[in-house]
Amino acid sequence: MVYLMYHELELPGHALCQNQPGYVRYVLRKDEFQHQLALLSKHGFQGLNVSQDRNGDHPGSGIVITFDDGCETDLTVAAPLLLSRGFQATFYLVVGFLGRRGYLSGAQATELAGMGFEIGSHSMTHAYLAGLTEKELETEVVESKDKLEQTIGRRVEHFSCPGGRWSRDVARVAQQAGYQTVATSRIGTNSARSDPFCLSRVAVLRGLPPDDFVRISRGRGLALQRFSQSVRSTAQRVLGDSRYDRLRGAWLHRS
Repeated sequence: MVYLMYHELELPGHALCQNQPGYVRYVLRKDEFQHQLALLSKHGFQGLNVSQDRNGDHPGSGIVITFDDGCETDLTVAAPLLLSRGFQATFYLVVGFLGRRGYLSGAQATELAGMGFEIGSHSMTHAYLAGLTEKELETEVVESKDKLEQTIGRRVEHFSCPGGRWSRDVARVAQQAGYQTVATSRIGTNSARSDPFCLSRVAVLRGLPPDDFVRISRGRGLALQRFSQSVRSTAQRVLGDSRYDRLRGAWLHRS
């Protein structure tokens, strides 16, 4: 099963939450996302949330749709388009971003949950989790769960790692906190045998050709992406997160 990872959606005339090149490459235009949903329907896919996949609660061909960060367009753009196709999705929210410009408010997060969509945590502050102290991990993983549950009045059982920075400590703390899954940014597919606390996802990037999107949705052509990701991960470890992010941002800006 492929887990697609989306972020903010762009509307004409509306400012994005961030404008750095490293962020914008993950932002899809509304018409791009709408066309991708149409392609999924055309090829017989049913859009699922994480729980539906992990519980085996779906007939036929499924694909899991996830959103990170908790941008306002989750509610105003993505949700109506998903409902029009009868699709589900899991929205991972950064709790500390609720109420900021461009992000969901607490009331909007509650509204999104009330529409039937699954809400997960994407941490408290969007900090990179690998290498944090135990206390810091508890704030990002455990406290974010508690506060989000209080906000939306529903259980929060799924977590996704900011920047894909997963570690065994993250998985351990999440499991102890009562989460059922942890999603990463590791490229691959998931099966019933996959570790639920280290689930793979495939980021959908801006400008992805339709044929490539269909191949990705079928779990094809991921080997080259995994190799590229391995190279980036090595660079992150060697350079450190801050220096890597600066260099990557400068390169993306020039390109």
